[in-house]
Amino acid sequence: MTGEGGPAPLIVTAEMPPDLFSWANQLRVDHFPPERNYLKAHVTLFHALPPSCEGELRDCLKDLARDNPPVPARLVGIMKLGKGTALKLESEAMIAIWQDLADRFHGMLTPQDEHKPRLHVTVQNKVSIEAAKALQADLAPRVEPRDFAFTGLQLHAYRGGPWEELGRFAFRGNGARRR
Repeated sequence: MTGEGGPAPLIVTAEMPPDLFSWANQLRVDHFPPERNYLKAHVTLFHALPPSCEGELRDCLKDLARDNPPVPARLVGIMKLGKGTALKLESEAMIAIWQDLADRFHGMLTPQDEHKPRLHVTVQNKVSIEAAKALQADLAPRVEPRDFAFTGLQLHAYRGGPWEELGRFAFRGNGARRR
C-alpha cells in the first residue's frame, strides 16, 4: 500500500438491497466500537487483490454485472465471531461468482482470499467475549431468516482506514447465470 491516491489493495464486496443494508448498517452503528467503526455494513468477497489487476478486475465485474440478474441469497441468523457478532448469509450463486473471480485471479490471491468466504455482515467486532455473547443472545430471537437478492458488486481500495469506493456494478442480467 502506498500513500493516498497511490496503489492500494483492492476489496470486492457484494452489494445488499437497500432495506437489508440500512438495517445491518444501523446494527453496526449501534454495536460496533465507535472508535473502530469507519466502514458501513458490507459483505466482503475478496479482502486484498493486488492493485496491478484493477483494470482486469473492473472488466470482470462489469461482465458479471451484465450477465447476472440480482443474486438470490438468504439471511439465516447470527454468526459468532469470537469477540464479535455478524449476520450469517448464504448464497450458492454468490459463491459461484466468487469462484469465477478466484479462478480468474488465481496466483494473485492472498491466503485469506483463496478460501471460500463465509458470507456475513459484521455488526460487532473486537469486543469482550462477554459483550459478544450478550449481543448474540439479544439478536438471535430477533433476526428472522429471510430471502433477499444481492443487487451488485462493489470495488474498493484499502487505504488503512475508510475504504475508497472505486466502482459499483449493478446486476442487470435477465436470464440464467452464465459461466
